[in-house]
Amino acid sequence: MSTDSHLAFAHPEERSEATASADPRDRISLRDYQVEAEIGAFQAERGHTQRLMFNIVVEVRPQSGPVDDDVDKIMSYDTITEAIADELAAGRLNLLETLAEHVAERILAHPRAMRAFIRIEKLDRGPFKLGVDIVRTAAAQPVRQQTGEQLAVHPIVVYLDNAHIAAPDLPARIDVLAAGGVPVVLCVGLPDKDVPAVDVTAVQRRIDLLAIEQNAWVLAGRDRRWLVTESRTEIDWAIRQGSTIVWAPSKLVLDTPDAPIQHAANGPALALWLAESLAAQVMFVPQGVTVSAGSRVHLETFPA
Repeated sequence: MSTDSHLAFAHPEERSEATASADPRDRISLRDYQVEAEIGAFQAERGHTQRLMFNIVVEVRPQSGPVDDDVDKIMSYDTITEAIADELAAGRLNLLETLAEHVAERILAHPRAMRAFIRIEKLDRGPFKLGVDIVRTAAAQPVRQQTGEQLAVHPIVVYLDNAHIAAPDLPARIDVLAAGGVPVVLCVGLPDKDVPAVDVTAVQRRIDLLAIEQNAWVLAGRDRRWLVTESRTEIDWAIRQGSTIVWAPSKLVLDTPDAPIQHAANGPALALWLAESLAAQVMFVPQGVTVSAGSRVHLETFPA
């Protein structure tokens, strides 16, 4: 049996270890947690409960300071069990897939949660288990407002080519997009001027990212209200404030293990990756600009 086949049926903890990134992460887990719930799309599943089994592993950011045996300084196991209970209490569902998605979203709302492996199985549909496995990352979850209701914020991402950056009416056109109160994230590619070329790939990628970053600062000079952001923390904060921001990509791309560093010179590809990471509601691109197919983010042409 191949390694991939083995991992397909392995416990979520083993899958987490096998796909771990280079950066250190702690893990907390919930094994063989059984509850009863009414769930299912078939008529035979309506009107009575059935047993569900949950196996969940959550990768969390390591504690930066001493824990001091203080439960408030760690991600509690209750975060996982409460996410399950809250989703089951929210109303009847037809699909395990929907339940898994909702549980993952609740878990990843925790500030220390980075990645969640969730397996849910039905135990009463036959002499076997029927189940679903999903893996979700915090980066792929929408930013949330710091309010009592914890509302999800899905920003608008706009990729601008150099002609649009120089357009006299650009600030007014961005204002139109932001008029609905949704935060706007502006992304750019390489400038028109020649970018230095070297033979070392890793060095060239940094040069390309810095060139895009210079172009981002040029864009920021078009409107004093636009805020240049570099880290995910800065981006999340600015989105919660409803700001229009300009993304300088070097830090986030270099610091994120699954970032598309191989596309360091490809502004649209970097912008699409950011849009997916922020769970953007839409990404606008200029006419004629192409991005990879199959993205979760809805694509539209930047209004003329």
